[in-house]
Amino acid sequence: DFVHQFKGLCYFTNGTERVRSVNRYIYNREEYVRFDSDWDEYRAVTPLGRPDAEYWNSQKDILERVRAEADTVCRHNYRVHAPFTWQ
Repeated sequence: DFVHQFKGLCYFTNGTERVRSVNRYIYNREEYVRFDSDWDEYRAVTPLGRPDAEYWNSQKDILERVRAEADTVCRHNYRVHAPFTWQ
């Protein structure tokens, strides 16, 4: 058996003034590749992630989608959940 995980994280500063999106890809409890909107690209965390990072960085449609997630996912979810959080 093996476990393959994806974790999509959103970090907010000053409400939605600054939004950072991080996508982590994990295989058997070891993160192997990550997209961070501060880097604007995928980066391998381990040698296992190198082929994925290189491939995903070469695909314009994949990069456009993941680069937009700070707005399309994070900001959207912030507006949905903000009324239910402590401020």
